[in-house]
Amino acid sequence: MTTEIPLDRPRPHTTTLPATPKGAATCRRLARRQLTIWGLNSTHTEPFYSALLVVAELAANAITHGRVPGRGFELHLSLTTTARRGTTLRIEISDPRGDRLPVLPTVHLPNAQSGRGLTLIDALADRWGTIPRSPNSKTVWAELDLTAPAAPDAA
Repeated sequence: MTTEIPLDRPRPHTTTLPATPKGAATCRRLARRQLTIWGLNSTHTEPFYSALLVVAELAANAITHGRVPGRGFELHLSLTTTARRGTTLRIEISDPRGDRLPVLPTVHLPNAQSGRGLTLIDALADRWGTIPRSPNSKTVWAELDLTAPAAPDAA
């Protein structure tokens, strides 16, 4: 079943936040609000909750591993529709630590209290990766496909 995104061409949403636990909490609230405005909570409930978890993990990583005193991190959300992928939600979190790139762990210690965020992102997102930013910053992005590509016309 394919559901249409309720807004014709929703504008991307970008916010800069402090690299603190309060900033990460605000990031989660802003993402929830924006995704709700776009109607994803009623039309795409599974991707809605997956997206909120991805935002939470990326924000936590930004304040834990990407923090530079006095500098914040940035949340960017966008919806795009292409013939190849259908409708895609893109989540980006940028932080000022371009020297600390995320690495998907290969081993998980059973009693570890951290270290599973990227594994969750890898499981929930259809694609994810990093983009270097200047100067010495990075963006970690994740994409969730919301609708399938349009079927080619049978002629």
